[in-house]
Amino acid sequence: MPAAIVGLHRAEVWSDNSDWVTAVLSIVLAVAFATLLDRAFSRRGRLAEAVRSGGLNPKLDTRLRFVRRLLYATIVLIGVAIALSQFTGLSRLAASVLASGAIAAAIIGFAARQTLANVVAGIMLAITQPLRVGDWVAFEGEYGIVEDVRLNFTVLRTGSVRVIIPNERLAAGILRNDTLISDHVGLEVELWLAPGADVEQAIAVLEQESGGGVRAAEVTFEGIRLAVSGEPVSPSERIPQEAELRLRCLKRLRAEGLLAAD
Repeated sequence: MPAAIVGLHRAEVWSDNSDWVTAVLSIVLAVAFATLLDRAFSRRGRLAEAVRSGGLNPKLDTRLRFVRRLLYATIVLIGVAIALSQFTGLSRLAASVLASGAIAAAIIGFAARQTLANVVAGIMLAITQPLRVGDWVAFEGEYGIVEDVRLNFTVLRTGSVRVIIPNERLAAGILRNDTLISDHVGLEVELWLAPGADVEQAIAVLEQESGGGVRAAEVTFEGIRLAVSGEPVSPSERIPQEAELRLRCLKRLRAEGLLAAD
C-alpha cells in the first residue's frame, strides 16, 4: 500500500511539473546541440580538409564563421520556442497575438528593426563578401584588419584597439578594401612644392628616389601637390613604409634645393 501511494504521488508530481521539466530539457538540449555544432564548425578540421588542404581561404572562413553563429542562434531560438509552447497560457497568448498578423509584424518589426537590419546586412556581407576575415580595410577614418564578421557587427582591429562596426552601417557605407584582390598594397605619399618650384626636375628626382611613379596631383595658388608611389608591401607594413618613403623624398628634394624656405 505505501509503495502504491508513493507511486501515485510521483505521478501527480510529474503531471503537475511536466511542462516545466520539458521546457527546461528543451532549452538544455538546444544549447548543448548548438554548442557541439559550434565547436565542430570552429575546429574546421574535416570540412577544411575536404574543401582545401592546408587551411581555409578568407572567403570560406568568413562564411563558416557567419553560418556557425547563425545556426547557433537558430537552434537556441527553436529550443526556447519549444519550451514556451509547453505552457498553455503562453500558447493561448501567442495564438491570440499571432492571429493578427499585421499587429504582430508591426510589434516585432518596431522592437527589433535595428537588430534585424544588422543581421540582414550581415547575411549580405557573408554572401557578397566586400570584406573577409583577414582583409585590410579602411572605413570612416578607421584602418585595420578584419578580425571577425558576426551576426550583427564586424570587428576591425587597428593596432591594439578593436573597432565594432554595425553591419548595416558597413553595408551601406563606402569601404576601401586593400587586399580584396591582392595580398599586397601599393605605397603612396603626398608632397607639396612651392608655386615657383621646378616641377619637372622634382618629378624626375622623386622617380629616381622612390623607384615608382610620380604625378602632379593638384595645382593651387599655394603650391603643387605631388603623389609619389612606391613598391607594394604587406598591409601591416604600409604605414611605417609610407613614413619612411616620405622622409626619403623630403631629404632628396631638400638636397636638390627644390624645397625653398618660406
